[in-house]
Amino acid sequence: MVLFLLDQWITGFYFSLGLAVCRRFPRLVTSPVVQTFRLFGGWNESEEDMAEAKTSFSAEHDDEIVESDIELDNSDVVEPEEDAPQLMGDPTVEVTDENRDAAQSEKSKALDAISEGKFSEAIDHLTRAIVLNPTSAILYATRAGVFLKMKKPNAAIRDADAALQFKPDSAKGYKARGLARAMLGQWEEAAVDLHQASKLDYEEEIGSMLKKTTVQVEPNAKRIGEHRRKYERLRKQRELRKAGALKDGKVISVESGRELEGKMKERMVMVYFTAKWCGPCRYMGPVYTKMAAENPRVAFLKVDIDEATDVAASSPWNISAVPTFFLLKHGKLLDKFVGADPTTLQRMLSLHSSSSDDD
Repeated sequence: MVLFLLDQWITGFYFSLGLAVCRRFPRLVTSPVVQTFRLFGGWNESEEDMAEAKTSFSAEHDDEIVESDIELDNSDVVEPEEDAPQLMGDPTVEVTDENRDAAQSEKSKALDAISEGKFSEAIDHLTRAIVLNPTSAILYATRAGVFLKMKKPNAAIRDADAALQFKPDSAKGYKARGLARAMLGQWEEAAVDLHQASKLDYEEEIGSMLKKTTVQVEPNAKRIGEHRRKYERLRKQRELRKAGALKDGKVISVESGRELEGKMKERMVMVYFTAKWCGPCRYMGPVYTKMAAENPRVAFLKVDIDEATDVAASSPWNISAVPTFFLLKHGKLLDKFVGADPTTLQRMLSLHSSSSDDD
């Protein structure tokens, strides 16, 4: 019986230790070892609990925000080609009627080659056509479409950009660039281009193709957007904390002059100078905490003069006795009180707190 109880205690201890480690390092949750442990029943915590552990990690640790992976449909994504950029036309060249006719002839040959699946040959014809008529958006858009068939999205994007340069409302240019970006997994940009193409020229053929493509593009773009906004919000919250943002309704301990200076830029702030050996301070501590909870629009800071020695003796504080209380707004001193009288402290706050309503 004793051995059984000892075994249960040891098992519980190591389980709790492992859980604490995974809360501290959420990346471990997805490791093969932990996944195996969970698979065979050694882990009873829900997915929601693990999500909460990851969230608490991000909220409590300012040095790093660990982004989770996004589940995307990347089944049609290809590796970008490393080919040299294709030959582009010289837009400064004067295009004659003869050149236009010759370019149209090359384009016709290219279309014949495309119908036969001879894509490299089609590229050659279209390149000659572009050299002859270097400002034709349709030629660039057509060549971009061939590059897409050849799984060369970078080349397609270059041609689509050229088509849009010469014709900003080119539906074929937006369509080619959107499809190329989707091929590269650039889902948000692809969604923007494909929607624009649909607005400019909603032909039945184009519409069906866009509908098929956006089944993959739009969900991926939405997931990426939500993911980005989430972590932008978390990073903003982290930066606010680092810059001295304050927690409503709580007393915040300050340990250095630089930290205090940053926090004083916030709205209305009360600063309480105290010391562990101070009897009146021990009496005022709970009073101060209660005031913080009752006045969430005012930030309540606490400075231990023995721990933050650089603060107590510096200007404008010059602390000669504790407890001492300062009331400031945006760094400007409003009032000061020295002593352990809760009524006087509350009166000082009430006198000035109405001004915080303007923030």
